[in-house]
Amino acid sequence: MDLKATNRDIGSATVVDISGRITLGEGSAALRNLVRQLLDLGRKQIVLNLADVQYIDSSGIGELVSSFTTVKKEGGELKLLNLTKKIHDLLLITKLFTVFDVYTDEQKAVSSFTS
Repeated sequence: MDLKATNRDIGSATVVDISGRITLGEGSAALRNLVRQLLDLGRKQIVLNLADVQYIDSSGIGELVSSFTTVKKEGGELKLLNLTKKIHDLLLITKLFTVFDVYTDEQKAVSSFTS
């Protein structure tokens, strides 16, 4: 299953519901393009909802980091929501859990942005 994403704007934040696989090739490229498009539209407060991501590989983790860096350089913030156990464990193992703001509650994630 390829990566699928739908956007929802909640105030000044954009929640991106992602499903499928974030892997080398189309999955990570789709995530990169999506984040770039949001930034081009001026949407700089981004929450990635990863609840329905079935699989992520090292390239996908790298793309999360790259997206985080790109958004930060543009003066925005990127947060993660509803990590699956696998993604949670991967972020712990790679010590990236301390890099990302991670939430289990969408409302808390959206309201956590600095204006």
